[in-house]
Order: sequence, then structure tokens, then C-alpha cells
Amino acid sequence: MAVSVEEALRLIYENVKQKTTKILPIESALNHVIAYDIIATHNLPEFDNSAMDGYAVKCDATGKTIEVLHTILAGDKEELLLNDGAAYKIMTGAKVPAGSEAIVPIEDVQVDGANVTFTKEIKHGAHIRIAGEDIEIGDTIIDKDTYLCAHHITLLASQGISHVCVYNKPRIALFASGSELKMHYEQLDAHQLYNTNTPTFAARAKELGCDVEFIGTAKDSLDEIQTMITKALDYDLIITSGGVSVGDADFTKEAFAAFNFQPIFEKVEIKPGKPTTFGKINGSYVLNLPGNPLAATLNFELFAKAAILAMSGNEAKYINFIETKIKNDLRLRPGKRTLIPGYFDGSSFTPNEKFAPGMVSPMAHANGFIMIDESVSELSAGASVKFISTRFDFTCKEQKDLVTR
Repeated sequence: MAVSVEEALRLIYENVKQKTTKILPIESALNHVIAYDIIATHNLPEFDNSAMDGYAVKCDATGKTIEVLHTILAGDKEELLLNDGAAYKIMTGAKVPAGSEAIVPIEDVQVDGANVTFTKEIKHGAHIRIAGEDIEIGDTIIDKDTYLCAHHITLLASQGISHVCVYNKPRIALFASGSELKMHYEQLDAHQLYNTNTPTFAARAKELGCDVEFIGTAKDSLDEIQTMITKALDYDLIITSGGVSVGDADFTKEAFAAFNFQPIFEKVEIKPGKPTTFGKINGSYVLNLPGNPLAATLNFELFAKAAILAMSGNEAKYINFIETKIKNDLRLRPGKRTLIPGYFDGSSFTPNEKFAPGMVSPMAHANGFIMIDESVSELSAGASVKFISTRFDFTCKEQKDLVTR
């Protein structure tokens, strides 16, 4: 029996577990998920330092002319004390001498040889970066299960951390089935089609942070499909397209059954893509997607993406949406949960003019889609919709209702 989209996603998140861990240098940790909290062991800044090129003084220097005794450069080790009536010239990043109450920028003084006149009011603490004002020892600077981006690497480097423990990236095996299919680098006969699904899945899985292997294309025979399955069983997730319907040449389900395939769901109440199946063979998860390119791609964005996020270890593992307005009127046949690709320009969503299940062009011109409730037959221009992006990964820590009603 077909399950709802919500039930299918719930079953994926309930069954798919996060990966094992490994140690990586921080230079290689980008786009991995960190496996433990990172606690600061250094204050940042380490010491009070100057935010400007200027002069370290007491606040009572306002209106006075003072002789500059010394220049302090960034990296100087000398421990200095600023006494009343004194001033030190100081460079950006240099350690502020003890007793300093403010830094006065160079452009706010009058210089006459070794003497400096402070013409403007001096405010206590001005232009001094206080030790620990950014990060204090003991702060949690990166939470466990965070997906590491470039700016997290900044935090790790600031603490002198050279290696971190991260979750292994999901390993994805891809193959297609269909005697009519050829890869883009093969010669195409008049009765054949290029396989667009597998290259699309491979590229998208890489964008989602996976290690991906293309196993091959099987002809419509039980033996060939079973050979492909055997090659793929060492991977975390096996994704196929085609052969999951009920035609005479659809052998995918029968082929997987021979490997003690345990179905988690076998159909989804969705248009397009109802034949989508998800299950497990021992430690490998299996997602069988339909062969129609647009149907396969849209369902990948819901079910493959959910499985990848679940096994990645990322705490924000749930697909999120952006609430916006639909730009044009949209009419559709009610009765099924429907996926509509289109383009979000930052202020509104415009549905694609063409989006038949067998098309390959719609997703290249779209940057996401909306999922419309089965009860809806019309959306008027300006109606609120929930846009789900395919061009950037907008996720959250709690499962949300993705349906436009």
C-alpha cells in the first residue's frame, strides 16, 4: 500500500542511522559533520590589543599635549606599563600596555615631532579589543553534529586544533536499468536514449557531500540487475532508477527480493513518482526511483536527500522550506500530492511552464519546487507557498510540514 510523503520521510529518518567516524586534518574536514563538541582552550583575543593604529593613553589626556615615549608593534613581547601623563604609539593588533584606558586613532590627533595633542574627547575602552571578548576558554565553539563550512575551519584554526573527529561521508552506489539506455559517452542507436538520471544523481549526491560510485547500466534482465546489486552491497545507499513499475520488463523489485530486501515503503502517494521504493539489504539502504527523469529527480530531492542527511550525522537533518508567494495562477488536477518545479527569485515563486514526468529540461531551469496538497485544484497569484530549494541546502533540526495547502 502506498504511504504518504510525510510517512515516507518519517520512515527514512526512523530507520537510517548516522555513519561511523574518522580523524581528519582540518584542511580536509570541510563538508564533513563533526562528531563531538569543540571546546575553546584559548581566549580570543588572547590578550587586550589595539583595534586601530593610534595611541594608548589615559582618558584624562583629552585636550593635552603629551610626549610619545615608545612605539609598540604587533608581535612585540615587551611588557609595558602606561603611567599617568604618558602615551605610547601602538599598531593594530599590538598588545595594549597595562594601565591603558583607550586607544586614540592616528587621524584624531595632532602630531608635532615627538609630541601629540589629543583634541577630541577620549572614551574609556575605545578601540581596545578585550581578551576573550570573541571567544572565552570553556566556550562551546562548534556543536556536535554540525556540518563544517569554511567559517568553522576558522574557529578550529583559532584554537590551534589540527585534527578533528568527523562522521564518514555517506557512500552512494548508483546504477540504472533499461535496455534502451546508453551513457552519454557511448554511441546512441535510433531506438535508444541517453541515461540522464544516473549522472544527475551522481552530481547531486556529490553536492550533498557524498562519495559516489557509478556501478553501471543493466539491461532489462534479472541476471544483469542482480549483478549490479552484488557490486553495490558494500555501499551505504544504493540508488537505482527505472524498472520499479509493473511492466513486462520491470525486474528491479524481483532482483532485489533475491537479496533478502526488506521494504520500508514500496509506493508513495505522490505525483510524479508513485513507484518510489525504499528498503534495506543488511547494512545497505536501497532507494528505487522511477525511470522518468523529472519524476526521478524530484523524488531524489525528497527521499534520497532525506536519507543522505540522516546518515551524515548532521543535527539539522530535516528538509526545510522558504515561505513565499506564487507569482502566477496555477491550476492542477486534485487527488494526489503534486510536485511542481519552478524558480524562486527571492520574492516570489514562478512555476515552470512545462513539467511532464518524462522531461529533462525543467529542473535545469528551476531552482526548487513546491509540494501541493491533494485537495488543491488552484493557486491564485499571490497565494502563500512553501518553496523547497534544489540549489542550496536549507535544513533544520525538526521535521516540518513541507506541503502547500
